[in-house]
Amino acid sequence: MEPDSALAPLARLTVVVPVGPGDRLSPRLREQLSRLPTGAQVVVVECEAGPFYERQSADVRGMPPVDAPTGPQWQVLHSPVGRSLQQNAGAAAGDRQWLWFLHADAALAPETLPALARFVAEGRSALGYFDLRFLGDGPALMRLNSAGVWLRSRVLRLPFGDQGFVLPRSLFTAAGGFDPATNRGEDHQLVWRVRRAGAPVVAVGAPLHTSARRYAARGWAATTMRHVAETLRQAWRFSRTEQPR
Repeated sequence: MEPDSALAPLARLTVVVPVGPGDRLSPRLREQLSRLPTGAQVVVVECEAGPFYERQSADVRGMPPVDAPTGPQWQVLHSPVGRSLQQNAGAAAGDRQWLWFLHADAALAPETLPALARFVAEGRSALGYFDLRFLGDGPALMRLNSAGVWLRSRVLRLPFGDQGFVLPRSLFTAAGGFDPATNRGEDHQLVWRVRRAGAPVVAVGAPLHTSARRYAARGWAATTMRHVAETLRQAWRFSRTEQPR
């Protein structure tokens, strides 16, 4: 584990984790975020709809107490369903200078927090993202998806939300946050909004893991093609609606 001094810049961080219908906060992520330094905030935003609401609440109650003497401060919010609404609510609930948006099934690599601390310490007005790696719960062909994500992010500068967006709160505000009217692709839209605000989109330089279970459940080819088609539609839409004014 990194010395506390190496992670000290993360005391300026509010982590926002939306938990959607049927999802749960990963116990592994819960434990990993507990390594954040004192002063950091973790805001878990549950949705108020769906049959899993009560179970999610029970899951979240297993978190470290808000008044723990060391480590981050934890807070649980309830929001209307919708990732845009949940993430905006989580950002508003915190007051640290930096925001880090994580999916509930994310898993940190050993390099993730140290690289994040260096990025925050640099103080760039930029949207940072991590290099996505898939866990071993999906098809073997997921290595092709990882390569595709790398190309989309590094060449086209179009990372998505499962890559763990991190940015200064001031930039998030200047970009207009997540559009509450956007039901799908709110992460993609935020990238265009950040560009419109004149800020760069840059790699943090460390991996972040996510589950590939949906590819296993729904079929690798069908799921991959659906995501590619959605990306193209969203890029066409947001390139027209989120241009600099």
